[in-house]
Amino acid sequence: MHRPGSDPLDMRAEDFLCDFCGEHWTEERPMVEGHHGSLVCGPCLTAAFRTTWLAGGAPPVRSEGEECRLCLERRDEPHWRGATGGLACRRCVKMAAVMLERDVDRPESDRWRRPEA
Repeated sequence: MHRPGSDPLDMRAEDFLCDFCGEHWTEERPMVEGHHGSLVCGPCLTAAFRTTWLAGGAPPVRSEGEECRLCLERRDEPHWRGATGGLACRRCVKMAAVMLERDVDRPESDRWRRPEA
């Protein structure tokens, strides 16, 4: 998401906010973009991966109208809910993990790594 009041023609790092914790982008906090500008940061992705892939995830979403912030779809599969209340489905968590691991703008030694059990 973008910081309210940010200038779309002059975006700065502090204008890009994680949809799951509200923190802004920094070199130490890499982010992956989903649909329509949604963002998940590395620390949230780590927590989401642990929950949805290593621990089995929260039960499938049943509430009407609630959708994954990254794909904008309502999926009947385990999910993770961030501090701001946003949901990330298991499929998007895996896709974001692959993207952040392959971030060519960072040296391989400094890339995000998915957590292990």
